[in-house]
Amino acid sequence: MMSTHELSEQEVIRRQSLQEIINLGIDPYPAALYPVNATAKHIHDNYKQGDEASFKDITIAGRLMGRRIMGKAAFAEILDATGRVQIYINRDEVCPGEDKTLYNTLFKKLLDIGDFIGITGYVFTTQTGETTVHATSFTLLSKSLHPLPVVKEKDGEVFDAFSDPEMRYRQRYVDLIVNPHVRDTFIKRSVMIKTIRDFLNEHGALEVDTPVLQNIPGGAAARPFITHHNALDVPFYLRIANELYLKRLIVGGFDFVYEFSRNFRNEGMDRTHNPEFTVLEFYVAYKDYYWMMEFTEKMMERVAVALHGTTEVQTGDNIISYKAPFKRVSIHQAIKEHTGFDVAAMDEDGLRGVCKELHIETDASMGKGKLIDEIFGAKCEGQYIQPTFIIDYPVELSPLTKKHREHAGLVERFELMINGKEMANAYSELNDPLEQRERFEEQAKLMERGDDEAMFIDHDFLRALEYGMPPTSGIGFGIDRIAMLMTNSPSIQDVLLFPQMRPEKVAEVKKEEEKA
Repeated sequence: MMSTHELSEQEVIRRQSLQEIINLGIDPYPAALYPVNATAKHIHDNYKQGDEASFKDITIAGRLMGRRIMGKAAFAEILDATGRVQIYINRDEVCPGEDKTLYNTLFKKLLDIGDFIGITGYVFTTQTGETTVHATSFTLLSKSLHPLPVVKEKDGEVFDAFSDPEMRYRQRYVDLIVNPHVRDTFIKRSVMIKTIRDFLNEHGALEVDTPVLQNIPGGAAARPFITHHNALDVPFYLRIANELYLKRLIVGGFDFVYEFSRNFRNEGMDRTHNPEFTVLEFYVAYKDYYWMMEFTEKMMERVAVALHGTTEVQTGDNIISYKAPFKRVSIHQAIKEHTGFDVAAMDEDGLRGVCKELHIETDASMGKGKLIDEIFGAKCEGQYIQPTFIIDYPVELSPLTKKHREHAGLVERFELMINGKEMANAYSELNDPLEQRERFEEQAKLMERGDDEAMFIDHDFLRALEYGMPPTSGIGFGIDRIAMLMTNSPSIQDVLLFPQMRPEKVAEVKKEEEKA
């Protein structure tokens, strides 16, 4: 807890007000149930002038966000979870007796912007046409000790906006209070996830949970976070993917399973990557990647319509159409189209030569598949703005994928590209346990070469496959990236309530307070 000399002037004043409220015999943090029966949105959406009878006994609560004192009366504005509504308070109505302390002292002098108050009263329309709650009583519900940023607007210009990304992401609670569009972003994210969940449930999928702590970090090529289990005295990994556990459930007899999982990858942070992120993965027995492309199109179409009422969605400067079907392009075809190099038959040395000509950095740990992936990522990925399935990847790049039924050296895999970024990754799943073991062993060799994203060998998963897994298709969606698309957010931090940040330093806090 900070000592008094570290507090700002406003924080000192608020603490003094808190003590005066207590001295008045008023509990600044009452524990009793407050019987809210209306919201700002409900009032604005449903009240019509002349319909006072339906809104004569309103109880609403929220933060005090503005106040205009006019002697014995005042107008105020409160913010609840749904929006803002104006309040009218008359001294003699809220203090009908001789004692006017509640209005003259508490409301006029001791309340501050950010305090939570409760209002009972009725709804009416002011002479200026403003829908307003006429208070017959009010209650202090929680005293705010830290001042909110006061955002002002004059002649179309915004002043003192809480807009610095570092502060917004670190103090998301303040961001949500003073920036209404931020709240809307996270409401849309929630609607998006619900729409996807409903779509999957309608098709007979079963939602499941799989372990976050794993003794082998499998299911993806990524660097894991490592922790330690004290009771067992062994290392554990935070999951990088839930794929191998969901496939175990297909082995166990479930035909269609899915999970919204929090995954963790000990890698870089940028506008599209956060070390902790949300992935949706689902696996369907007796299906292949062709079926999965069609299913994905329909699901994305449903999401766009649920959030926007149309399949045409604005993302940055682009209008993206989610109307099925989506374009399909092989990864070799994409590289040839955007670089002029036909890499389909090239060996590792040839691919290194291409990378050199294209000024793409490589290292000795990269095998054939990783080199192709580097070329595609550097020169092709950003070209696919409209939803496009990039299909038929090299076998070296896809150790969990079934070999292509027609093209040697390739696997039945696709990645969904939208707005120049990967949004989903899907396979016809490899279910041959002997071949899967060989693929894992190839990954082990890459690990020996220094590839710290190569997959570990999961012997229990191999044992599960030996019991038999039916033909299966699976997919993983980057939920945060899809949320970016659907809310027109330029950074992944904008769609994460609490993105990872560097540890906050006391000196930096003091510096920001001095600026304020």
